[in-house]
Amino acid sequence: MADGSDIPELTLDAARDEVQSLIDRIIGARDAYYGRDTVVVDDQTYDGWMHRLEALERLYPELQSQDSPRLTVGAASGTLFDPVEHAERMLSLDNVFSDEEFLAWAAKVERDAGRPVHYLCELKIDGLALSLRYEHGRLTSAATRGDGRVGEDVTENVRRIPGIPQRLRGTGHPPLVEVRGEVFFDVADFEALNAYQASVGDRLFANPRNAASGSLRQKAEGKNERQLEAMRQRVSRLRLTVHGIGAWPDPPVSTQSEVYGLLASWGLPTSRYFEVTDSAVGADAYIRRYGENRHSIEHEIDGVVVKVDELALHDELGATSRAPRWAIAYKYPPEEVNTKLLDIVVSVGRTGRATPFAVMEPARVAGSVVRQATLHNQDVVKAKGVLIGDTIVLRKAGDVIPEVLGPVVELRDGTEREFVMPTRCPECGFPLAPAKEGDIDLRCPNSRSCPAQVRGRVEHIGSRGALDIEGLGEVSAAALTQPVRPERPPLDTEAGLFDLRPEDLFGIDVVVRDSETGLPRLDDDGIPDTRSPFRRQRKKSDPPYDGDGPFDGDEAAVLSKSAVELLANIDAAKTRDLWRFLVALNIRHVGPVAARALAQWFGSVDAIRAASRDELADVEGVGGIIADAVIDWFEVDWHREIVDRWGAAGARLTTPGHPGPGAATASGGVLDGLTVVATGSLDGYSREGAQQAIIDAGGKAASSVSKKTDFVAAGPGAGSKLAKAEELGVRIIDASQFRVLVEQGPAALDAARSDAG
Repeated sequence: MADGSDIPELTLDAARDEVQSLIDRIIGARDAYYGRDTVVVDDQTYDGWMHRLEALERLYPELQSQDSPRLTVGAASGTLFDPVEHAERMLSLDNVFSDEEFLAWAAKVERDAGRPVHYLCELKIDGLALSLRYEHGRLTSAATRGDGRVGEDVTENVRRIPGIPQRLRGTGHPPLVEVRGEVFFDVADFEALNAYQASVGDRLFANPRNAASGSLRQKAEGKNERQLEAMRQRVSRLRLTVHGIGAWPDPPVSTQSEVYGLLASWGLPTSRYFEVTDSAVGADAYIRRYGENRHSIEHEIDGVVVKVDELALHDELGATSRAPRWAIAYKYPPEEVNTKLLDIVVSVGRTGRATPFAVMEPARVAGSVVRQATLHNQDVVKAKGVLIGDTIVLRKAGDVIPEVLGPVVELRDGTEREFVMPTRCPECGFPLAPAKEGDIDLRCPNSRSCPAQVRGRVEHIGSRGALDIEGLGEVSAAALTQPVRPERPPLDTEAGLFDLRPEDLFGIDVVVRDSETGLPRLDDDGIPDTRSPFRRQRKKSDPPYDGDGPFDGDEAAVLSKSAVELLANIDAAKTRDLWRFLVALNIRHVGPVAARALAQWFGSVDAIRAASRDELADVEGVGGIIADAVIDWFEVDWHREIVDRWGAAGARLTTPGHPGPGAATASGGVLDGLTVVATGSLDGYSREGAQQAIIDAGGKAASSVSKKTDFVAAGPGAGSKLAKAEELGVRIIDASQFRVLVEQGPAALDAARSDAG
């Protein structure tokens, strides 16, 4: 565990900047992985960011916000699929990378358990997490992990996966149980799928994990017969291995291994590789055995999962906000290959940060073909000692873009050259500079007009965590902000998004760009991949051209279906919840949690804009750092123009029926004037649902326990907040009491206690 002992002394400002940089990188990687089935950073680097963030937040607790990636799992689900709220949270797993770290984890488990512990060991399948909901033995829904609380409804596709029973075998099934597992492709099935893809002229999949995720998360609606057949080919090759249960508070077994036997008796596919050992040493031997034979398994693995076998200890050991304390993932060492470093290019993201990327000869490593990897900044390039033209060592763990370790100096022939960090933005020509004195990262200060930044912000607006506009992805964002034709783009900033007309889209030609480097993608002939995404050739079946009617192209072409759908989706987004608009504005530090807090308290963008720093900072979940960021954002004239034009175009920048600032928690409800903390898993409530229930009842939903806290509602996995409540003598209630509290108030809770006594 990161305790911060290895971190040199930092000023609060320096720590704040580093924390935000880490959060931006982690959330970007997480959104790509869970939201776009894309990997942008290797496991080891990602885990390093998380450990560094943990250490900094321990040393500087004032910098930890509710949006910290350490407190969340996965990424928010979108609107392509209906949302499904898990009856019980789907947690992630903490990681270890060495025998020493694993044995230290096991020692802590045994210390906390205070009794002998058995360990269930199983292979960590590199696939997509899935939750199956069975009611009275019948499959009723299937959902992806999502953010751990709400996933995407993929039931229709799951019903087509061989080996998943629609009805469980046997008898005695509980009224409700969630079965958790991993969806994946066997290596042989993955190769067969790519052979099929090649036979029909479709692109090949780079690796089984992304192929599995993309295959499961697709819709039949709108597909032609050839596309439907391709979909059937993909889904029919998927496999599932189950590895746990949820939402079954009292199963008729006492161990995890017995759960597996029970699941198998129901007809569910379980792993044939799991073993139970009576010591950590035995578990470590299992880890080493499969690490030496990882490529002998029929599916790809990236490690081993070790769980405490005794179910009773699961509740005793509890969980953090994102991971159980009774399980750990051992990640195998990354694989390494040599390849040629062809070039180092610099990409500018939506925040203006200039990032060098290594462009390499394609190399197959850890199951996928790799062409590029981030080098983070110019200091990292120097520290690694790589020259353009070097043979370099790549390291890759699982299904991720690798890390450049360094050069093979012995293979240099004198033709190599040093990388020189550009002094000007490669996209707009503005001089690059650190955001603050002493910063390592260089940024383009031309945030208003830099094409890369505008392109990135528009893509962010369309993302699942913001306005969730289907069709507004990287290609559409590039088309609207950086087209080849017309000379002037339809959007010079995001301000005009809701003013777009069919004629603005029709004439666009755009070069498809790599999502990481920003470089044009080339076809097989080395020519930039140029597309006209918003028009198609006029067919005989189309109505004849009418220059006097509503715009529908010209004599040769008509608006494409994607253009019509994009405009409709943008229009539909005008009525999204207020918090989504706040995220879409790209205000620094304002993620979904802070946005929800601001929206619930103020009820409108205008009220937020008019609020003082103190008024903003006093909102639970906001604080001074976010308050400063909000004020700074509204001080910029072109930022205000975005809000003004969106509102003028009909975007609903208010919460309907909201009576004004403070009303969300001062409504005179049964909890008026009371502060409540909800922690752990509360039966019948998601984390956000519990907080909303407190707010709806007129109370203050606090994130931390203090002397001012009136109640702490604690469920399994409550952790340190429960301990703090006990220390301070704050009244602690369970899930059933919490329901009484938010629905009827403290008096009813006291009456119920008196009746019980």
